Amino acid sequence: MNQHEILKQYFGHVSFREGQAELIKHVLAGRDVFGIMPTGAGKSVCYQVPAMMMAGITLVVSPLISLMKDQVNALVQSGIKAAYLNSSLTAGQYAKVLSNARQGAYKIMYVAPERLLVGEFLQFTADTPISMVTVDEAHCVSQWGQDFRPSYLKILEFIDRLPNRPIISAFTATATAEVREDIIRILRLQDPFVITTGFDRKNLSFGVQTPGSKLPALMEILKRNKGKSGIIYCSTRKAVESVCEELNRKGFSATQYHAGLGNDERHANQDDFLFDRRTLMVATNAFGMGIDKSNVSFVVHYNMPKNLESYYQEAGRAGRDGEPAECVLLYSAQDVRTNQFLIEANRETDAETTVEMQQALILKDKERLKAMTFYCATTDCLRTYILKYFGETSPNFCGNCSNCNTHFETADITIEAQKILSCVVRISQRNKGFGKVMITDILRGADNERIRQTGLSDLPTYGIMADVPVHRIRTILDHLILNGYLALSSGEYPVVSPTELCGEILREKKSLEMKLPKNVPPANAKSKSKFSAKKETAVERDTEDLFSALKDLRKQLATAAGVPAFVIFTDAALHDMCRKQPKTLDEFLDVSGVGKAKAERYGKLFTGAIARFGAKTK
Repeated sequence: MNQHEILKQYFGHVSFREGQAELIKHVLAGRDVFGIMPTGAGKSVCYQVPAMMMAGITLVVSPLISLMKDQVNALVQSGIKAAYLNSSLTAGQYAKVLSNARQGAYKIMYVAPERLLVGEFLQFTADTPISMVTVDEAHCVSQWGQDFRPSYLKILEFIDRLPNRPIISAFTATATAEVREDIIRILRLQDPFVITTGFDRKNLSFGVQTPGSKLPALMEILKRNKGKSGIIYCSTRKAVESVCEELNRKGFSATQYHAGLGNDERHANQDDFLFDRRTLMVATNAFGMGIDKSNVSFVVHYNMPKNLESYYQEAGRAGRDGEPAECVLLYSAQDVRTNQFLIEANRETDAETTVEMQQALILKDKERLKAMTFYCATTDCLRTYILKYFGETSPNFCGNCSNCNTHFETADITIEAQKILSCVVRISQRNKGFGKVMITDILRGADNERIRQTGLSDLPTYGIMADVPVHRIRTILDHLILNGYLALSSGEYPVVSPTELCGEILREKKSLEMKLPKNVPPANAKSKSKFSAKKETAVERDTEDLFSALKDLRKQLATAAGVPAFVIFTDAALHDMCRKQPKTLDEFLDVSGVGKAKAERYGKLFTGAIARFGAKTK
């Protein structure tokens, strides 16, 4: 079979997505490849299809047990022989997998990086033809990446020990230009074919909110996504536990995941979410990197993450099936301080990292944190900001983010900017430096002990903006930093200082404008929110009822097979069944995501359910 026949027979698709065909072509030609593709773009197909066409076994190095299990379950359901090797297997199970592999039972094997240099596995690979080594989540190999894992450095030693060098393929969803170059260098990719298919996930809407209280804001998001599967990320274990407890108290079906839980509880909670027994997962960033769950409809960051790489990867767990999904970040200034502490405390490196290298890595993390903070402060298009960070250009208006969809007006902030800049300059002239909170307090004329002790109440700018709301001062202050009129230092306590550009405003009297929210429209104003309710038609209700019936059937089959529901069929496949309503097995094969094995296994059940539903609605 050629690649197109394999794609249809095993994966149920008639055409490749952007970049897939090119990567497969170069792998089959014997060339190393490197694919930078967003979450949900189909990276796995790029190595699974050629693995089926090459002699020998393809080894996929993957960082998380949950990812391996989901991928292998999905492959087996599609009729592809696959297995995994990781710490979840007993000694007997591990030996059985290797024995089966020696006898040619598998085309694809997933392996944890920690297992690569184990004697038994090295002996197996010395005697077994390895056609390709695929490095999934390849950014983990780079110390400059947001999720460096020292165990990934074992990949090079493992490849060097193989009798013959196989094709090396590497894939990642989030990597800056610097990290991409690092991956190619560290993995020693030979003349690789490199493709970046773009970071834009058009089905995702992005939003940033700065609520006075986060819990009510979260409740509003959950209400408009009632009954849908979602992830809520928090930065600390304590926040995970308190948010999860509050959600369950209010009647939501939520579970939790963080490193402080025991292994059994973590795995049980993860399975509850994957198997749709719980609709909400409240978690730290320890959760989700290997989660292949396709029907996550929204991701909320209850706290701002440390960098845009992590944010985009975590937000990207929504909408993997291509359906519209929502990504909202709830921001507060405390998030910045929490992340500064975490950067200093939790930077994981290998034993050979020098003190100088450690400091350089921490400095890099702080630069990323600054970019993440600016994302939360910008009034420009959020999608454009993200894509620009990853080196892509895009229109300045996407129409699918909170900034583009909020009613903004261009306001003249020249006078307010002059007052803020003058305050920072006068503080600098006294050889002092303070953060944004202190500067805001000075401008508003706060009467607190610190201001009295430092004698700042006699500044000419003390109290000069007493009638301006704190939020407006902070918004303009962030805008001045974002556009280079002020600088924000790195370190545990970032200090605001003037730059040369501020002279344009203070001395040259340059005018300055920025986008600020308009006044809230009257209560009777017609809403243009994309989340506003619409009147359902009879056809839409019937389609929704059929979708629910097919979901129920899928759940029964998944429970019987002991796999998550999306492994049987994704929500996107069920929606396509609702649209096409196939009556025969041949028609069922035309459904997107239905291959030969699944059609033979489930075709009669689903076409029968569709036929019964049709008879009821006549």
